[in-house]
Amino acid sequence: NKEPSKMQWYEFLSKSQVEQIHETSMGIMAKVGIEFRYNPALEVLKKGGARVDGERVFFPARLVEEQIRKAPAEFTLYARNSDFDVVIGGNHMALVPGYGAAFVTDLDIGRREGSLKDFENFVKLTDASPYQDICSGVVIEPTDVPPDIRHAQMIYTAMKYSAKPFMGSAMGVQGARDSIQMASILFGSQDQLSQKPRMISILCSLTPLVYDERMLGAIMEYARAGQPQLISSLGIAGATSPVTLAGTLAVQNAEVLAGIVLTQLIRGGTPVVFAGASSSVDMHTGALSIGSPEMTLNTAATAQMARFYGLPVRSGGAVCDAKSPDAQASYESMMSLLATRFCGIHFVLHSAGILESYNCMSYEKFIIDDEMCGMVKRLKRGYEVSPETLAFDIIKEVGSGGHFLDKDHTFDHFRTEFYQPQLSNRDDYVSWQEKGSPVSMTTANKKYKDILRTCETPELPADVDRDLLRFIEKLT
Repeated sequence: NKEPSKMQWYEFLSKSQVEQIHETSMGIMAKVGIEFRYNPALEVLKKGGARVDGERVFFPARLVEEQIRKAPAEFTLYARNSDFDVVIGGNHMALVPGYGAAFVTDLDIGRREGSLKDFENFVKLTDASPYQDICSGVVIEPTDVPPDIRHAQMIYTAMKYSAKPFMGSAMGVQGARDSIQMASILFGSQDQLSQKPRMISILCSLTPLVYDERMLGAIMEYARAGQPQLISSLGIAGATSPVTLAGTLAVQNAEVLAGIVLTQLIRGGTPVVFAGASSSVDMHTGALSIGSPEMTLNTAATAQMARFYGLPVRSGGAVCDAKSPDAQASYESMMSLLATRFCGIHFVLHSAGILESYNCMSYEKFIIDDEMCGMVKRLKRGYEVSPETLAFDIIKEVGSGGHFLDKDHTFDHFRTEFYQPQLSNRDDYVSWQEKGSPVSMTTANKKYKDILRTCETPELPADVDRDLLRFIEKLT
């Protein structure tokens, strides 16, 4: 008679409003069109039934609806260690640390350009985390690695220091091909990869209403190989998309659907994630703001649109505009991160460590955000309602004025019923003072160092390690 609780999604758009946004997006695709700046993509789309005028592509509504139905509502990413396999879709939620930061910071050194050692450290922290599910493809940009092999070196590092799934390169045709080839060295042939996908990549439109050659080349390569993709749009309301959030959502929606149509025309059934990360411009500075309520509203709306199409969805994360892991970073990050759960997001990219509107990764914030991710996953689990958990017999035994601390029922359930924090301090005031009055930043600084000092990372088979290094050497 066990009945696990099931959270209802937060939705602020009515059914008719969702349909209005869908119809507007169909109008954009059919009458305004979207530029595809890559001839091979134009050929596929024209052959598939779209009208092509130069680089502008016009999509009939029927074509869009036929193709998006081919994409699965749920799929699995298979890890090197099957304990870390990740299901994308359904009632599942996958967490992935920050992506794309050029800088890194910590309490000891401060802000600086990212290095390969920093990238390696964040892979190890991701692997050690009980809450992060997938290694970020570009958790930081390792500027000390030559650009022509940087993408391959990052993939190799993710493979070497973690047994969790990883993200492939978004650096055009060659980056995608190299990612697929390196995954084949580790996991087997490309046919085996298409049967059991091992990586996922994020490919983005260029808002408003453009896909460039680099992203289209990667989309097509991954689709041919049957590898999952996040087809993503990031509109900046008031700058690259309409200032109204409904208008921004319509543009985002059109761009994502157009990319998904291309993937399905290339290989029907290719796993895709409907990915929207639009937010607003700060009218004082002209900069993108991701710690805003508008970002959170777009997360909720993106989830609703993805459900309308029956597709897995990506949005949100522990994102902020703060420059250090301070109170602003915490309240902005938790607002956005909570929304991912309450709105039904399946793939949460930027779930740990990101600062400065995607520009910087913080070691301390990674640890703080990871604690918040644990809390959100506890919320996701809900709790069981059954005769055992309702505990009527124990309540009757204790009666009025008693306590439950010494009951077997308490010892049997407290470890699974209560979230056990790894960072939060729950001592009384005197005990906290006796321990030196620690604050979260200094505790997080110590914790990330402890993890890096003691973590045990999986080893690559010697022959695989050798072949991967030889592959990278050939790229130089």
